Amino acid sequence: MSYGSDGGAWRNDGGVPPHAFDPLMQPELFRGVLTRRVFAFLIDLFVLSVPVILAVIFIAVFGLVTLGLGWALFWLVSPASIVWAIVYYGASIGGQHSATIGMRMMDLELRTWYGARGYFVLGATHAVLFWVTISFLSPLVLLVGLVNGRRRLLHDIILGTVVINSSVRTQVSPAARASY
Repeated sequence: MSYGSDGGAWRNDGGVPPHAFDPLMQPELFRGVLTRRVFAFLIDLFVLSVPVILAVIFIAVFGLVTLGLGWALFWLVSPASIVWAIVYYGASIGGQHSATIGMRMMDLELRTWYGARGYFVLGATHAVLFWVTISFLSPLVLLVGLVNGRRRLLHDIILGTVVINSSVRTQVSPAARASY
């Protein structure tokens, strides 16, 4: 029990706000989310791979110009790709739209379970945890989304996030409207 600041009432919920998005009250927020997430992932994969491919082409040409010395830069491609993906997801989800380019194109938005927008560390962690879970538990990650009402994947549940259909404009809790 905790002593509430809203008029002195005792609360038994530990002061934790309820889920901002209820699949029973707002089912339209979760309609088609899993399918849209697959297409958003493919779009984001394309966005992530274009700069990497351009860098590889640049290094290959640079290696030709320097008679093979420039090819030593190929070792940078893998770590730079990882850093680029983490920065992309962190900046996109931490931005004003709380979504990556693929998610925006598919009208999706990432929110915390209590309705707040994403932030950089959450976006970066979301990406890392996604790649780790998909590497080890590929079928389980996707099956989890089919059996819960909010259509959350395994890494969403671990991080306390939810992806909603942002094309649906409904009345959500005040915590969801708070902008940071």
